[in-house]
Amino acid sequence: MPIGSMILSAVLGAAAASEVPQCPINADPMQGWSDRAPPRKIFGNTYYVGTCGISSILIVGKQGAILIDGATDKAPAAIEANIHALGFKLSDVKLILGTHDHSDHAGGLAQLQRDTGAPVLARAPAATTLRRGASDRGDPQFGQLEKFPPVAKVRVISDGQAVTLGDLKLTAHATPGHTPGSTSWTWRSCENGKCVDIAYADSLTAISDKQYRYSDHPEYVAAFRHTIDTVASFPCDLLLTPHPAASDMLARFNGTAPLIDASACKTYSLHAREALEHRLADEANGKAP
Repeated sequence: MPIGSMILSAVLGAAAASEVPQCPINADPMQGWSDRAPPRKIFGNTYYVGTCGISSILIVGKQGAILIDGATDKAPAAIEANIHALGFKLSDVKLILGTHDHSDHAGGLAQLQRDTGAPVLARAPAATTLRRGASDRGDPQFGQLEKFPPVAKVRVISDGQAVTLGDLKLTAHATPGHTPGSTSWTWRSCENGKCVDIAYADSLTAISDKQYRYSDHPEYVAAFRHTIDTVASFPCDLLLTPHPAASDMLARFNGTAPLIDASACKTYSLHAREALEHRLADEANGKAP
């Protein structure tokens, strides 16, 4: 694209983005899942294109862009509008990744795949769920989950695999717990000579439907604990999460809290460990889910 067109696109994009209403900082975390959030640069080549309640992250390189998470089945129009508002095209998106396979994060993937033509990459447990648009009893929340549009083209990736696109390199981390297929992502972004390690850490909440007891699944609990250790050890200058409220992302974007915090992943993991152990203690005391 000629430099004049790039500048015009950026100017028009900034104007379009400025017209999007700000998200309420103290909103209920269960609200705003499909409401368009103002798009913004997070750091370097990493951008927020999601909704007020659900994250969608765009990483842009010389050979195209990688999109992570699709929010709800009602959110693609907002995500696509945000991509355009930042001066990019849907055809720039060459790969689509995900964190976990629930309708609030994967519901929009099928539409985004159709509109971009990009394949979706997922670890095997999540790939199975994405293809059928529904979880199974292995998911602690199975009994209360909504179905979502099945995803047609899903490529299976493995734990530790580097996903590359030109100069972009993201690493997949198996982080089962919230769902069996939960996956977190790490990469580096640079800006004005400064580079930071970004961790997009999946949800670590130990919640379930009325039937599931974590204590009945010791291997799953062991995997969950290992996940928490894994996230705590991430290279992590800048933490992002699928639910913005889980890491105060909107406040950090708005400058009312530090955007960069090298202890953020450890703090996030510490809270998750406390919550998991509390849940197990409740089960041991006979408390219903």
